[in-house]
Amino acid sequence: MNLLSKAEVIKDMVQDAVDAGATNIEEVHKSVAKLSMEQLENMGLLDPESAQEKQDLVNKSIGQIYDSIRNINNRVGEFASDIFEGIEDAKDEHKED
Repeated sequence: MNLLSKAEVIKDMVQDAVDAGATNIEEVHKSVAKLSMEQLENMGLLDPESAQEKQDLVNKSIGQIYDSIRNINNRVGEFASDIFEGIEDAKDEHKED
């Protein structure tokens, strides 16, 4: 396996780790937000009837943040793959000369 192939494999591994990490952290973030909402409800500071609506809004906001992180990660991965491909193409062209 050549150096560029190894770099592509490492890039894929890092990209997968970032995606999985973002998803795991998103779930933790949502759990913490839920606990916070429950505490506000239990203390009488949050109307129980609107609590679910507020929780849904918070979850949507959190989801959008982590979706953005995963999207950026995907774009960076595509950019890196394009660079590796360009290097490989240039290398192949140089061999033909």
